[in-house]
Amino acid sequence: MQVKSEVFPKLLEKGLKPIYLVSGDEELLLNEFSDQLISKARSQGFTERKIMHVERGFSWKNLEQELSSMSLFAEKRILELRLPASKFDKEASEVIRNLVTDQERWRDNLILFRTERLQPRQRSSSWFKAIDSIGVVCLVWPIDSAQFPRWLSARAGQRGVRLDAEALHYLADKVEGNLLAADQELSKLELMQLKPPIGLTELVACLEDASHFSTFDLIDLVFAGDSKKVLKAVRLLRFEGVSIFAILGALTSQLRRISEPRGLPQGRVRAMQSFKQRSDFSIYDWLVECSIVDSAGKGLLRGDEWIYLEHLLMVMSGVKAFEPPSKIAGLVSGG
Repeated sequence: MQVKSEVFPKLLEKGLKPIYLVSGDEELLLNEFSDQLISKARSQGFTERKIMHVERGFSWKNLEQELSSMSLFAEKRILELRLPASKFDKEASEVIRNLVTDQERWRDNLILFRTERLQPRQRSSSWFKAIDSIGVVCLVWPIDSAQFPRWLSARAGQRGVRLDAEALHYLADKVEGNLLAADQELSKLELMQLKPPIGLTELVACLEDASHFSTFDLIDLVFAGDSKKVLKAVRLLRFEGVSIFAILGALTSQLRRISEPRGLPQGRVRAMQSFKQRSDFSIYDWLVECSIVDSAGKGLLRGDEWIYLEHLLMVMSGVKAFEPPSKIAGLVSGG
C-alpha cells in the first residue's frame, strides 16, 4: 500500500502492518515518519528497537539471522534498517521477497526500511512490489517552493508559534526551503514562549538570543522533567553543531553535583532535587549510562550516538517509553 506522508498518521490508527518502507531526501519528514511509527508500535507492545546500518561489508543474511534470533529484552521488536538506495541490490531483493513469502518466521518483528529517494526503476522492482503487497510504502517528496510558506505557517501553528505575514516571509527566505533548518528555528521560538503574533523585529531579535541556548539550559530541562522541550532542545544543539561530548561533560558534572549543589542557581537545585526523588536509578547508574553514550560517540558501539543521547535524556526526564542506552547497546548497567 502506497500512501502520502500527510495521511500516514490516520493510517496508523487502523493498525500496524508487518513491514514499512519510507523513502525520500527530506530528513525532517523521514524522522517524523519513523517517530510516528515507532510510537504506535511501542503502544502495541513492540518495546525493543534495533537500528541496523546497511554499510560496506553488510550482509543481508545478518537481517535474516536477526529475525530468527530471540530477543533478550522483549517479545516484540522493531528492526529499522537505514540504507542508501544503492544497497537494494540483488541479494537484498532475494531476502526481501523471501521475508514476504515467509511472514510466520518473523511475526513478532516489525521491519522499517528507511532510505533516500528511490529511482523509478527501483519503484517498479520485484522487492518494492513485495513490500507494497503486505506493508506500507511512503514516498516523501520535497515541498514545492511555492507551497513552502504555507507549510511553514502550518508547522509554526503545530508548535504553538504564530508569525505575522512579514515575519513568516522573512523566515521562509532565511531557511531557503530547508525543512530541517525551518523546524530548528521554530523550535527556538517555541522554547522562547513569545506572545503571538510575532513580528519581524521581534523575530530577528529572538532568533539571535536563542543562538546562545546552552548545554546547561538543556540539562535544566532534563532535571525538571520537561520531556517535550528536552527532545527539541537536544536536536537544536545538534543542529547548531554542539559537540555531543560537550553535552555529556556538562551532564556528568551536574550529576556529580546533585549531592553537593552549593553555589548552583536555585532553580537548578530545585530541579535536581525533583530529579533525584523521581529517579529509579542511582547517580552511579546514570554515570554508567553516560559512559555508554560516550562510547557510542567514540565509535566503539554501532549506531547513531545522538540516538543514544536522546534516549538517555528522555529516560532521565521520566519518559518510560524510551529505553536507556545500556539496553539499546545490549548491555546491562549495574544497579
